[in-house]
Amino acid sequence: MRAALLRMRRATGLPVAFGGLLAGPRQFRIAELSGTATAALRGLVISAGSGLGGKSVALARPCAVTNYRESRHISHEYDAVVAAEGLRSVVAVPVVVGRRVRGVLYAALREALPIGDRLFGAAVDAARDVEQALAVRDEAERLLAAAGERAADAGSGAGAWEEVRQAHGELRALVPRVADPELRAALLGVCGRLAGAAGPPAARPVALTPRELDVLACVASGTTNAAAGERLGLRPETVKGYLRSAMRKLGAHTRLEAVVAARRAGLLP
Repeated sequence: MRAALLRMRRATGLPVAFGGLLAGPRQFRIAELSGTATAALRGLVISAGSGLGGKSVALARPCAVTNYRESRHISHEYDAVVAAEGLRSVVAVPVVVGRRVRGVLYAALREALPIGDRLFGAAVDAARDVEQALAVRDEAERLLAAAGERAADAGSGAGAWEEVRQAHGELRALVPRVADPELRAALLGVCGRLAGAAGPPAARPVALTPRELDVLACVASGTTNAAAGERLGLRPETVKGYLRSAMRKLGAHTRLEAVVAARRAGLLP
């Protein structure tokens, strides 16, 4: 959210941006401020249907006013705090993930001037960035939960081990897309636990780079270089380069030998 607000201010040139994520089905709290002169907006709880942001939540679409206090198209529960910050023209853009509003981004001027299409579009783009980040986080949390269940069942047979390996590959592919450092660390921690679930590693340690391990995890699940590249956001030639490097470090001559060696080293489940 903080990064999206900064990008939105740079792209639009608007001096003020703020926003927050929904804490419940009908309310959100303004938690991030950028360019504000006071703390009047911080922590403000907005209800769906109330004010400009609440209208944006209720309609699930962007809304804007040229003069907040005098607008007849919104309710005015929050006039005092808006006036305390000196805001006049405001745009509110909902953050929608899976058809559900998850938050709102605002950009504002301290003058009563129309917000043109270019500025409006930049605000919408910033909201899309947050939507993508939330979608990745949701998928990461889903995979974390599924991986925990699969790891718990790993001792029940070969089929369960294939489930564990599939989960490991999905998690490794998702890690580079996660911006949140705490969530990324949690994902890597689960990957490590899944890799170590097969038993103690070989005595001789092997140091692979994160990308080499990502590629090997994809190869272990049976993907082609092209499919691995699509999953990891890499070109097939780049995938081949990482695979060759991993094979050299592992002393392997084929893809299968590399996967087996990585499992023996405790790098893959």
